[in-house]
Amino acid sequence: MWNSIAFAQEAGETAPDANPFGPMLLIIGFVAIFYFFLMRPNMKREKERREMLAALNKGDEVVTTGGIYGTIVGLDDESVVLRVSEDPAVKLQFSRGAIAKRKPERDSG
Repeated sequence: MWNSIAFAQEAGETAPDANPFGPMLLIIGFVAIFYFFLMRPNMKREKERREMLAALNKGDEVVTTGGIYGTIVGLDDESVVLRVSEDPAVKLQFSRGAIAKRKPERDSG
């Protein structure tokens, strides 16, 4: 029985040649999808965040990553001092990177 299975394929028949670039194209496709759907949007968000942190000024209303709302009363390259209450004595100092977002300015009209 094994002999009949082993000799079932004739000597003249060969397996069809697979495209050698098929697996390479598949990998390139996965890398492209990974870049355009994951890496590129993340790099764009990080760039916008860096620009927002660089543009902080006194008087800006911000929210920290911990959810604390406050107004900037002092800042330097490393840290930000926020007034978190109507009482001027209540101030907290945060790392500049702890600022999550700047609240949009309100229209006064």
